[in-house]
Amino acid sequence: MTGRVDATAGPMPALGMLEWFHINDRERVERVAAGLKRLGISHLRTGVSWADWFRPGGAEWYDWLLPRLAADFTVVPCVVYTPPSIAVEPRSSAPPADPRSYADFLDMFVDRLGYCFEWIELWNEPNNHNDWDSRLDPQWLTFCTMVGGAAYWMKQRGKKTLLAGCCPSDPGLLDLFGRRGVLQYIDAVGLHGFPGTWDSHWPGWTAMAEAHRVVLDRHGSTAGLWISEVGYSTWRHDEYGQIRTLLEALAAPVERVYWYAYEDVAEELETQEGFHFDERHYHMGLTRASGVPKLAHRLLEKGGVAELRRLQTLIDACPDGGRLTPVTPSASQPAGPSSPVRQRLQLRPVLPADQRSDAPVVVTGGAGFVGTNLADRLARSGRRVLVYDNLSRAGVEENLAWLKARHPGMVEAVLGDVRDRHVLRDAVRRAAGIYHFAAQVAVTTSLVDPVDDFTINAGGMVALLEAVRGRAEPPPVVFTSTNKVYGKLADISVTAGDRRWEPDDRTLRTRGVPESRPLDLYSPYGCSKGTADQYALDYARIYGLPATVLRMSCIYGPHQFGTEDQGWVAHFLIQAMRGKPITLYGDGKQVRDVLFVEDLVDAMLGCLEKPEAVRGRVFNIGGGPGNATSLLELLERIEGITGRPVDVDFGSWRPGDQPWYVSDTRALTAAIGWRPRVGIAEGVQRLAAWLVEAGLVEAGLVPGPVVAAPALVVATGLPQRAKGRVAL
Repeated sequence: MTGRVDATAGPMPALGMLEWFHINDRERVERVAAGLKRLGISHLRTGVSWADWFRPGGAEWYDWLLPRLAADFTVVPCVVYTPPSIAVEPRSSAPPADPRSYADFLDMFVDRLGYCFEWIELWNEPNNHNDWDSRLDPQWLTFCTMVGGAAYWMKQRGKKTLLAGCCPSDPGLLDLFGRRGVLQYIDAVGLHGFPGTWDSHWPGWTAMAEAHRVVLDRHGSTAGLWISEVGYSTWRHDEYGQIRTLLEALAAPVERVYWYAYEDVAEELETQEGFHFDERHYHMGLTRASGVPKLAHRLLEKGGVAELRRLQTLIDACPDGGRLTPVTPSASQPAGPSSPVRQRLQLRPVLPADQRSDAPVVVTGGAGFVGTNLADRLARSGRRVLVYDNLSRAGVEENLAWLKARHPGMVEAVLGDVRDRHVLRDAVRRAAGIYHFAAQVAVTTSLVDPVDDFTINAGGMVALLEAVRGRAEPPPVVFTSTNKVYGKLADISVTAGDRRWEPDDRTLRTRGVPESRPLDLYSPYGCSKGTADQYALDYARIYGLPATVLRMSCIYGPHQFGTEDQGWVAHFLIQAMRGKPITLYGDGKQVRDVLFVEDLVDAMLGCLEKPEAVRGRVFNIGGGPGNATSLLELLERIEGITGRPVDVDFGSWRPGDQPWYVSDTRALTAAIGWRPRVGIAEGVQRLAAWLVEAGLVEAGLVPGPVVAAPALVVATGLPQRAKGRVAL
């Protein structure tokens, strides 16, 4: 393979993956292989340890690994690490005492497994002391002799050779290899780079490729250029950084790009530097070690590289011709204006909101169900909106695309995680008001990973409050808590009827659960949300922050991508309209008060309209007794919409599930004059119509007239723009 690819005129480089596998970890091999196939990736670069080959079971491991990988992928083995017994010092990073022993091993390796690969990589990162300790070979004589001889012999054996990439990139070292005669038998040269993770002063892939091409031309080499290792660590929860880094690499004038890695390193393992010596090493994967996909993986699986580019267009489009400004990097992650990977595109320089006349309302989790509905209403009323979201939930990128298309110039997006306090702080500095919806939202997920649940819900809340406290004039904050903070309500005596549970207490039946109800945190999700709930109230009490807490019951409506874990009204509708079964956990007689999202948005805007009436207070919010329904009763309504019975299965009760919960909303009514206006029948019908309109279910499944949403333009209590209103 010779020449170079012109990224502006030629095809995109082939995308591959780099993964290293430990001896006998067959389960992980199969897991990664299955994942790569789902992503449509057919190129795989993987390590072959010369040292491990001679350990017990080592040769047998590679006898299994290489054919297994070659069955599904175009494999490039990277042969590295000296057997300590033949090294100048007894460790795998030391040079071999006899440089020719490397070619001898490769000769045997090709005899045994050469049918599995066309290309072979000669060593890895020679300027990394963990791979090649150049202090034991200061003039690089041993390395050049070893690799030059191996390259010559591999060519004789009919193999194509990839020269190990340096990290950091070093064209000067490549020039030295050229002067030592190494390049004459090399077919491609590897480039390594980790912009925004380890490479803080990054020239860009094009500049790096051109610098290496100059060296190759100088030595008369026609070797191609590959990015044989590129990656981005999400140790600060910046998953969008992986997308930018990958897209930049795929725009480079190279022939192949190998991403490192598919999976994060499991936290119980040790890396080359030592056990958690550098946290960045543990977060390089497209999925977490638990298998949960990160944003780049989810979008690649959804639509390939085109889906990554679509999101980049959404995020990096600068509204109203505003100029770009980089987010202030942390001391451990320096970046300058020439470091595009660490830039976030913003409307204008980050000035405190009290110095700006057009400060946006910040909505964390703004691409989610509630956030999208609120952002839409704000933008319709003439308010600028900053959507702060990490897009971790499947489908929410469609909400963001809808918002930006519907409100050109009015909705700005910052892809950030509430655990990234640096990025969050910059968003808060610009805010005229804040709605905090970003959260881990499922009880079941909290049971699987309670630590992640806590750091997002409780830790993210504290990070936000601290950022608000740092403002000279703190903006109002509305936080959405949950009725789960009241626990199982085990002391409330309830009786089961034919279709629903009801409390024996007449006052509870007619009014619902008041805010005076003691907290009884149950499940990790209930604990984390309850902790955030109390922090918001305490910061209002101790620091005087204008914070308000809304303890929500069950919300439903358009833009809700319901799942079994969260958003059950939409989930029931989607399953029923698709003719799929629904699992009810418990007996199905559980009662909840459901609230149409339009009514919730009315309440939220009312909280900013009358800030002193709600400051430092907590309110229960839901449909109230007039909009209470059991699961079985809701399914009956859905059957009336679809015109066919719903297939129902029953499972065990979930931890902390309440047989009955209905919100007493009288306090919020007294404070801001709010009442729900959309009843269950109308709301469910409108949600069903939206599901058809959004293409989530087939058309023709919503008989009868569809109730149109009223066109509302609401006052927000914030300064209004005189121009730029979007017509409905």
